[in-house]
Amino acid sequence: MSRADILTIEPIAHAEGEVRLPGSKSISNRALLLAALADGVTELEGLLEADDTRVMVAALRTLGVAVEVDGERARVIGCGGEFPVRQADLFLGNAGTAMRPLAAVLAFAGGSYRLDGVARMRERPIGDLVDALVALGARIEYDGAPGYPPIRIRPAARTVRDRVDIKGEVSSQFVSGLLMAAPLIAPDRGLIVRVAGALISQPYVALTIALMRRFGIEVERVDAGGAAFRVPRARYRAPGRFAIEGDASGASYFLALGAIAGGPVRVIGAGRASVQGDVAFADLLERMGASVHWGEDWIESRGAPPLRAVEYDCTAIPDAAMTAAVAALFADGATRLTGIGSWRVKETDRIAAMAAELRKLGAAVDAGDDWLRIEPPSRLREATIDTYDDHRIAMCFALAAAGGVPVHIRDPQCVAKTYPDFFKALHSLRRPTAR
Repeated sequence: MSRADILTIEPIAHAEGEVRLPGSKSISNRALLLAALADGVTELEGLLEADDTRVMVAALRTLGVAVEVDGERARVIGCGGEFPVRQADLFLGNAGTAMRPLAAVLAFAGGSYRLDGVARMRERPIGDLVDALVALGARIEYDGAPGYPPIRIRPAARTVRDRVDIKGEVSSQFVSGLLMAAPLIAPDRGLIVRVAGALISQPYVALTIALMRRFGIEVERVDAGGAAFRVPRARYRAPGRFAIEGDASGASYFLALGAIAGGPVRVIGAGRASVQGDVAFADLLERMGASVHWGEDWIESRGAPPLRAVEYDCTAIPDAAMTAAVAALFADGATRLTGIGSWRVKETDRIAAMAAELRKLGAAVDAGDDWLRIEPPSRLREATIDTYDDHRIAMCFALAAAGGVPVHIRDPQCVAKTYPDFFKALHSLRRPTAR
């Protein structure tokens, strides 16, 4: 199948069954980097096999880290915080979970590095992170438009400052990247990282801190009224074996399908014990009237239209919020999703893209800087969906076929970024009628 192909999702009369989730992208790339920085050997299980993890693995190998990958398993021999290769040109595709943390870690690695990606990556901001790193003494230059990749990193002295401010209102990945780098560059008394202004997507920062703990670093929250963290100067330690959770963002598509196409649909790999914020999407579905049940490592949903229209702050679940926008097509009344300003700097301008594609299906859509209002039509229209090389647009709009019309997805292979087998998994849940 070429990237220009169109995949038709025929109408879905009923959906039922189980899906085992692929590994979380957010956990996979963080775990790969922390394992590379640690003392010792880490055996990763459940690693995501997708484009974003492949660029991280390739980058670490280029930096001299031994990484052996066999399907969903990987063996990483840590470099103890010192990358063997001190000069490299790294291509990071459109993987923000690789670009931002690597920029932070390499800023004080004592080498000369150039970090670049695809055309869209050159439109995704990195300036707030660079500003914080430069304030600590890093030497970073822009190779193109100021504030955006590509960037060049020059050797810099290790910082002696014990605190730094960083903006968190554009991307939580800036804060996560700085936190992961902090143990390597902190002075003996530690480094305080203070978030200036709002911090979006806070669960992703909590995820970063939880993973750092697994690799031996305890991050202390020191400002209960805001967002400030004290990171000690310390070396990462390999945990030995590390199991990666299933992808909670990917779970949202199937949970929504259970809610709009009968169910029950169960996702396996993320549940009550998950450290990922996107499991909260199940709570949103309950607000919309779906029936949701939880286990330690699974979630199950069932329901039928019409769902209830809601107004919901999606600040904590920006990726899963895209699925909620499509679920809103099956609601009784207008749904308003807020707290989605970060959509504009993702793989595409997701607010504009989602609005355009929802309108093709017949919805009345209003949009603002950080909100979307969706009023469903009386009947969905058959439509050809443009995906903007954005995996999440392809996956969430496939669910519209539960509205009784074919949905044609352009460039379906863009799902390879995080979920190469998505359409196969979706097809496995298709049933001709309810039991």
